[in-house]
Amino acid sequence: MSTSRVVLVTGGNRGIGLATAIDLAEDGHRVAVTYRSGRPSANGQVDLLGVHCDVTDESQIDAAFTEIEEQLGPVEVLVSNAGITRDKLVMRMSENDFTEVIDANLTAGYRVAKRAARSMMRKRWGRIVFVSSVVGIMGQAGQANYAASKAGLIGLGRSLAKELASRNITVNVVAPGPVGTDMLNELDEDRRSAIIEAVPLGRLGDPAEVAAAISFLASDAAGYVTGAVIPVDGGLGMGG
Repeated sequence: MSTSRVVLVTGGNRGIGLATAIDLAEDGHRVAVTYRSGRPSANGQVDLLGVHCDVTDESQIDAAFTEIEEQLGPVEVLVSNAGITRDKLVMRMSENDFTEVIDANLTAGYRVAKRAARSMMRKRWGRIVFVSSVVGIMGQAGQANYAASKAGLIGLGRSLAKELASRNITVNVVAPGPVGTDMLNELDEDRRSAIIEAVPLGRLGDPAEVAAAISFLASDAAGYVTGAVIPVDGGLGMGG
């Protein structure tokens, strides 16, 4: 059993983020989640502290951390999961389509990690997990902005792993493949079928399967794992 920690999951109101928050709360941690719209609900399974926060706004991030610190204590485990898509072919993609995705998916990861690292460095213990994507490793037509943001998280995570290792803070990256979330469910049936066909295991992942990998990286047992990129993709990327 891991020591009970204070956990923050960004974008924790649905999909992978919510599954991760529930998993970590069930492990006995005190869990806060940020959301932009749609307050998180664990359906009575566990208690989650919902904090409204737009991760593209540094002042909102600071306010969210302050609220969490006051109610639960300093953040010891950060799961940077919040993200958006603006899928288009590059020739049709506006500069705003590109920069907004980079800001929400990559720059926001830098913002929350920098804020979380303050108390982690003082305590000389911490866990940071970035949620990337197999798309960041393989690339994907129509997702140049998303792929660039998710690839950037790998470079960010590995750089932070080297910077923070001396303070006993691990930084790792999880790279999910196609997972049955709202984002994927919005695709038409033909597109979903084509995606499933490309996965060697022949199915979509479940958010709980990604959450299990994140929970391990957040645990005391993962103390010697840092700078890793863990695929949870049914074999789609074959390790990149």
